[in-house]
Amino acid sequence: MATWIGNLRAVCSTLPTVMIALIALLLGSQASAQQIALHQVDHSDWDLLLRKYVDEDGMVDYARWKQSPEDRSRLRRYLRHLGRANPALRTTRQAKLAFWINAYNALTISGILHFYPTSSIRNHTARFFGYNIWEDLLLPVGGRKYSLDDIEHKILRRMGDPRIHFAIVCASKGCPRLRNEAYVPELVDKQLDDNARDFFRRPKHFQVDFARKVVRVSSILKWFQEDFGPTPQQALARVARYLPDERARGLVLSGNFSVSYLPYDWSLNEQ
Repeated sequence: MATWIGNLRAVCSTLPTVMIALIALLLGSQASAQQIALHQVDHSDWDLLLRKYVDEDGMVDYARWKQSPEDRSRLRRYLRHLGRANPALRTTRQAKLAFWINAYNALTISGILHFYPTSSIRNHTARFFGYNIWEDLLLPVGGRKYSLDDIEHKILRRMGDPRIHFAIVCASKGCPRLRNEAYVPELVDKQLDDNARDFFRRPKHFQVDFARKVVRVSSILKWFQEDFGPTPQQALARVARYLPDERARGLVLSGNFSVSYLPYDWSLNEQ
């Protein structure tokens, strides 16, 4: 690129002034479109939107957001900014986690806003005919297009950190809480730990019948058990430090309990 630009500037010396100005404009566009590493991405637009439209329980004011052309434009601008990133450039594990979790959640919100009003993301997941939001809603990043399924299954899950399941949100009440702040590299591990604790303190995700030694847990730990452990008991043991009290942690770490799975609420995470 540097050699090409140098040669082009040499040619410019023989061109009329107007042509030189046009080529300078082109060079400026080239520079502004240069790709950046994941740790260089600015998540402030996404942070502002989350603080404005998401409450402490992760419920979203889709109606008000949809009625704001300025903030819908801000979301599109943020997604375009994500597209400038090049995942192949050297970065940190924390930057990768923050980038792709934010990307998943922002892309999901943009898809829901497009269809809103709607009662569930599952209204937009046709498997054989028509539009499937998890496969057909695409985010261009670094010259490649990524679907929600790509981000979840081919990137985040392969990082080997099961805490991502307490952070990515598919716009449903059965999901973990959507944080009302963006993930950032310098805080992402703390944010993920906080998410996990929040997840297990909510009865819709975690319940214990101590008398019968039965743990009832979100279906997320059934669907993605392999990310947590080879058996339901081992899966819960891996996240025992996030459980809400010592008694629950003690039962789980004993291994002497059975597991059942709570029904999943696919209704929209709407305020």
